[in-house]
Amino acid sequence: MAERRAEAILLVALLLLGCSGHLVPVTEAVWLTIPSSGTKCVSEEIQSNVVVLADYYIVDEEHAHLHTATISSRVTSPYGNNLHHNENVTHGQFAFTTSEAGNYLACFWIGGKHQEAAGLTIGLDWKIGIAAKDWESVAKREKIQGMELELLKLEGAVQAIHDNLIYLKNREAEMREVSEKTNARVARFSLMSLGACIVVSVLQLWHLRRFFERKKLI
Repeated sequence: MAERRAEAILLVALLLLGCSGHLVPVTEAVWLTIPSSGTKCVSEEIQSNVVVLADYYIVDEEHAHLHTATISSRVTSPYGNNLHHNENVTHGQFAFTTSEAGNYLACFWIGGKHQEAAGLTIGLDWKIGIAAKDWESVAKREKIQGMELELLKLEGAVQAIHDNLIYLKNREAEMREVSEKTNARVARFSLMSLGACIVVSVLQLWHLRRFFERKKLI
């Protein structure tokens, strides 16, 4: 009976996560084609206090035999702080815990003396938040497996959804505050512009009246 209840809870949780999958930090695997001259960058908006793990490597089979084919990489925070910098490698990885919310930028370019006109293709496996957690170590430490481990993963995913909702709520409040301040400034500027137009119009009428009076036209 307990197993059936656990299975039912697992099924419901999976359905909820399926409906809210875009709120959960997950693993992102992409291929990037790096030009022979220039830089290729990818960015990800991440909230603060989130673990980020990533592996990158050359996947171009055409250049697998070329030992001179290398890549360089740099990862920067939203405020431009350098989090990772590696040069002239065939593969590498970076890991950090975010200290500020915003767009984190990872840039790659061809290193060494490799000057192939077609460039290179690299693979990037980007893990964020709950996806970056080492569940095997957790299972060994907590001595759990099977359904219990899956429920623990779901608990972590639900917590990630909750944290993301709070983050989005705070961002929405910040954007609303900025919008209200902007609207107030626009309203003040409009009133000032209207007042200036009225003053200029009054001065023009006064000047015209004085002019016509001097000319004895009125």
